[in-house]
Amino acid sequence: MQNLAPAPAPATPEQSDNAERDRQDFGRRLRDLRRARGWTLAQLAERSGVAISTISKAERGVMALTYDRMLQLARGIGVDMAEFFASEGESYAPGSFAVARLGEFRRQETGSYVYEMLFSEIRNKAMTPMLGTLRADHPLPFDDFVRHPGQEFLIVLQGVVTVHAEGRDPVTLRAGESVYFDSAQGHLYAAGNGQDARILVVCTES
Repeated sequence: MQNLAPAPAPATPEQSDNAERDRQDFGRRLRDLRRARGWTLAQLAERSGVAISTISKAERGVMALTYDRMLQLARGIGVDMAEFFASEGESYAPGSFAVARLGEFRRQETGSYVYEMLFSEIRNKAMTPMLGTLRADHPLPFDDFVRHPGQEFLIVLQGVVTVHAEGRDPVTLRAGESVYFDSAQGHLYAAGNGQDARILVVCTES
């Protein structure tokens, strides 16, 4: 008989409120950056390749964006993606040294992923480091693989993760195991064993 893992606990009211506040904060910064350039939603959609409806929902805090959509919008606007998470910051410079204490991150929660963006106050980083939680209680949209320029590293911190990449067999990773790949190929991560998983992901943009 197959052993079934316990179902993940539902989000608490406080967690739901935090997720909504994070979406609202992100949406305001996105809208401010667009309006500062005098652009309409249609103009930003044309420059970024992101649908008008998606941008509108993000600006209103109705939906959170995946990493690839955030990167598209940042490039379309001409800003560092970190500016979506922190209104103030400084560009990385030789000799820089920054420390992120426990709990110091900017959060973005989609249906399946919870992104914890590290060092959002540092602009023009060569790498984008993110902690994350893969939610086992949300199905993955396999008709919409994530893809973006650059390279990507993932290491599993807790739980089991299945990595799906277009044209390849799925790869299952356990705590301490990792993968490195060209992130221009479509990819998705899924929590395994019916339990949430914790991951560390580092992306480059070229």
